[in-house]
Amino acid sequence: MDLKLKGQRALITGATKGIGRAIAETLADEGCDLAICSRNAEEVAAAVESLSSKGVKVTGQGLDIGDGDAFKSWITSAAEELGGLDIIVSNVSGSNAPGDEGWINQFNLNVLSAVHAVEAAMPCLEASDNGNIVMISTTAALEHFISAGPYNAMKAGLLNYAGALSQELGTKGIRVNSVSPGPVYIEGGSWNMIKDHMTALYDSTLAQIPLGRMGTAEEIAAQVALLASPRAAFTTGTNVVIDGGLTKRIQY
Repeated sequence: MDLKLKGQRALITGATKGIGRAIAETLADEGCDLAICSRNAEEVAAAVESLSSKGVKVTGQGLDIGDGDAFKSWITSAAEELGGLDIIVSNVSGSNAPGDEGWINQFNLNVLSAVHAVEAAMPCLEASDNGNIVMISTTAALEHFISAGPYNAMKAGLLNYAGALSQELGTKGIRVNSVSPGPVYIEGGSWNMIKDHMTALYDSTLAQIPLGRMGTAEEIAAQVALLASPRAAFTTGTNVVIDGGLTKRIQY
């Protein structure tokens, strides 16, 4: 199926590795021009070079999206360089630091960064024929998982924000959806570390997944690409759970 993404312009946060990188690769394969960012400038430069080899235009910058002014300024300049923006993928997450620092960090990077991205990109999204936003959450926002911590809570807040925003922006022709992955195994990623150092947690989690395995970043990216594409033009306010059956809620 042609997703009709060729020539679209997408901005992705946290796009040098993991799920964010897989989203960037998938959208580039579909012909999207890209703007990407992450904290590490060297990793951004390497990703820009690699993604550009696919024949699309790619711009990127190393920055801390917790710095709202710098983040919004970069979005504006990236939009100018690409000639506009059609798709925003809010993917970055915060670290699980202890105490108040962890809560503040998770709020700034999960929720407030998404707010800043929407604010900065709004003129471009309003001008686009396919203006849409995809926010990456987690199944830990839907059901209890491991602990009552800031990551789970702020990802739940992100889902609420996305759902409410879809109602407000629908009249402007802008769609807002979210994706909630379950455990995704990535070499060098968090579940790789858990497998190596917290084997009991890894094994018990795997045992709860009816499909018998963890997901891949590419499987998450495929769903993001579909939601962001003109093929999903009537889909908004949706949260797509991709977890191999880990969560036990009936999805009405």
